[in-house]
Amino acid sequence: MVQVAINTLVTSRCSVVCESSNLWRRNFGLVREHHTVLGAGRSCLCSSVERDASFVGPCHVSQPRSLRVQARWLFNGSDKGSELDASCEHSESANEDILMFFFELDLATRVQYALNVEQYEIAQQLRNKLTEVELEVIKLRESRRGPSSKGEAQDIAISILRLRADLQNAIESENYGSAAELRDEISRLEAKSFTASLKAQAFENAQYAFRLGQKLKHKIFGYQAVICGMDPVCCESKSWMDGANIDKLTRGPDQPFYQVLVNIQEDPNLLVAYVAEENLLEPDKQDTDRFDHPYASFLFFGMDSAGDFIPIKQLREKYNQPRHELPYDPQDEEDGKDA
Repeated sequence: MVQVAINTLVTSRCSVVCESSNLWRRNFGLVREHHTVLGAGRSCLCSSVERDASFVGPCHVSQPRSLRVQARWLFNGSDKGSELDASCEHSESANEDILMFFFELDLATRVQYALNVEQYEIAQQLRNKLTEVELEVIKLRESRRGPSSKGEAQDIAISILRLRADLQNAIESENYGSAAELRDEISRLEAKSFTASLKAQAFENAQYAFRLGQKLKHKIFGYQAVICGMDPVCCESKSWMDGANIDKLTRGPDQPFYQVLVNIQEDPNLLVAYVAEENLLEPDKQDTDRFDHPYASFLFFGMDSAGDFIPIKQLREKYNQPRHELPYDPQDEEDGKDA
């Protein structure tokens, strides 16, 4: 967990303003066990994912008064896991992934600011912490997706080459017992390498029906959602999949899954869900209605003319997604001239 005082996070209807302080410079270190983030009205509603990152600092909500925040994710649902309960698709790991992404952005901004004001020692300290956070992010990603399949396949291939050399030496020295064990190990690794290669191809060649920032409707629960992340297959735990009834989906877990922000006006408790592609629908017409969510301000620049959100560059790079360009409409140019 990383202990920090975040700068300012302002949202349309829910907000928390956490001021920077000398604590950032004096006492900034990696520890473990919490996330904190958002407030609603005058009561501070924060989230904790019980793993690796926390924002702890003087928190001012609405009126100037200091609070020390040790937050906990407030998620209650008596029917969690039932087919008619949207909370069955809530994902704490997806929420954690988003918060860690914001944390990286915040640290990178602080590093650049320290360099701009020529505070090089502070910049170096922050850069060191940023490196630690990046390592934590890799660990979190591997806990969800597993190790990098491409790198894993390469490591297995190297191991197989070494074992084959050992096998040849064992045969030449007539050590057939050892040769048999080496042959079995090579067979096991070859099967593992094949699986890793298939997984690497799935991640590299994934075809997504939807894009980052796209505004959609949930097919079953009907809430409005905006895509902020994507995986080529379900990367949640087996217990989560059992609770969300993933095995009852037409396409099962082997289809793209999306991290989505849920409009807090429709479901103020859900916030972040992990949804199968088959359960998301494009609206019949352009949806330019207001969408409220506390994370939207740091993941997106705002809405485009079609009502979808424009992801920031870092978010597109995270998922290796191209920039979406709206199709050219001559009518827009004519309207501009008339105005």
